[in-house]
Amino acid sequence: MSEALEGRAPRPNAALAGAGALPRRYLHAGELVVCSEPSIISTILGSCVGVALFDARTGAGGLNHFLLPRSLTSGAEPSARFGDVAMRKLLDGMLARGSELRDLQAKVFGGARVLNYLDAPAHRDLGAANFDLAFEFLEAEGIRITGRDVGGRHGRKLVLYSHLGDAWVKRL
Repeated sequence: MSEALEGRAPRPNAALAGAGALPRRYLHAGELVVCSEPSIISTILGSCVGVALFDARTGAGGLNHFLLPRSLTSGAEPSARFGDVAMRKLLDGMLARGSELRDLQAKVFGGARVLNYLDAPAHRDLGAANFDLAFEFLEAEGIRITGRDVGGRHGRKLVLYSHLGDAWVKRL
């Protein structure tokens, strides 16, 4: 389900000229970050999914990295390891920085089928369940998806320029 990704490689321009001086953040599974200031956010995705949100009006951007689609526990502290929690926290972080739903753009990455199961045809794979959850959430919130690179059999390295909404993806 891989599709062409708008902004796959950051375009050389004045905004990227000082990219070496920008703060950098690496996300592990279950983490997310929302930035009001220009930043470079990177992560490695296998069956996990990362969703980037960007608001051109405010310059805010963010990325989550979730491991499983839905949280099954109630009463425990909600964990961003689960897509339903990670998506809500990412959106809430963007709204807290002055974004409005109509201004948000999303890009969805990851969800590879990296594990082989003997009965794979009988069951949906974890990666697909993860990116399906992301697409369903974004559609329900009315957030426009401007890029995607999902599915397949290989992991990805993702680098996001939060202030531009540009992403660079390398298949692993």
